[in-house]
Amino acid sequence: MATLTVWKFDHPDTAATVRVRVLELERDGGIDVHDAVVVSWPDGASKPRTDQLDSGSKWATAGGAFWGLLIGAIFFLPLFGLAFGAGMGALSGSLRDFGIDDGFIETVRDRVTPGTSALFLLTSDADLDRVHGLLAGVAAELVATNLSEAEDHLLADLFRDDA
Repeated sequence: MATLTVWKFDHPDTAATVRVRVLELERDGGIDVHDAVVVSWPDGASKPRTDQLDSGSKWATAGGAFWGLLIGAIFFLPLFGLAFGAGMGALSGSLRDFGIDDGFIETVRDRVTPGTSALFLLTSDADLDRVHGLLAGVAAELVATNLSEAEDHLLADLFRDDA
């Protein structure tokens, strides 16, 4: 099963830098990255910018719709009002298949704000010790995941030790 994690950083450029490190770790066999989206929200911008990894993989091609739905639900849905929201409500049911519910969406929306960035990672087979070493010295906050509550706490605690 693929794991979706959302990591928040306190600078608009940090998520892009960390994505490069994660992809280097993938080349070394420490993680399998299915896709990675950077959300960067500079101070003063009315909305965030997104950058999906263009790996040419089957997931990246099919994942565009997934990311569009997820990122849209998080950052743009409040801008469109209730009529659009009702239509999106039906579509968001498909996000539940990935372990993404309204709480996940609201948490990310509340934490990723102007002046920050986030890295949305869809991964599997992660060597947590190597991932932990990769992020040593980087102030990263695990904002949301589709892991079980116990797995979520374990992962958050692992990275909280270095922050």
